[in-house]
Amino acid sequence: MGRINCSDDMLTEKTVADKEIYSGRVFKVVVRDILTPEGRHSTRELVFHNGGACILPVDKDLNCYFVKQFRSPLGKVLLEAPAGKIEPGEDPFDCVSREIVEETGYQALNIESFGSMVATPGYCSEIIHLYLGTDLKYVGGNPDESEYLAACRLPLSDALAMAESGKITDAKTLILIYKAARRFGI
Repeated sequence: MGRINCSDDMLTEKTVADKEIYSGRVFKVVVRDILTPEGRHSTRELVFHNGGACILPVDKDLNCYFVKQFRSPLGKVLLEAPAGKIEPGEDPFDCVSREIVEETGYQALNIESFGSMVATPGYCSEIIHLYLGTDLKYVGGNPDESEYLAACRLPLSDALAMAESGKITDAKTLILIYKAARRFGI
């Protein structure tokens, strides 16, 4: 199949008006009236979010540190890499440096960016910045008062097997596991 060539202008919608219908602590919801590239009117229901930062801590023996946490929208506990929401004006690196200690008790003396991901671009602006944390040092954890989670350790090879079998389903965590496995030759 050949390459399809078209400019972004041929795909870009024009905003006519935004109507904010909800604004909370974590996100706001907007109904946007738009013009399609052909000039037809339509609407979009959008969620605007400050974004997040996520880190996969990996020790010298290639063990990864995760958190188990109940996720209300799904009604179940998920296994995830430590993560948190970015406060307005906060640097993602600072966010992830704080979250790894709060959630696992470990500090990563080496933190490397693994890029970022767009969580659900069809309706949400959330971008999650991804990091690999190595050279771990235990300093003691301090989860937020409203967070109920349990830290756990798994070999990276086991985490990869769980990702491939569908036992780990969180997208940011899956990306980090696959990138770390590739980095470490697993």
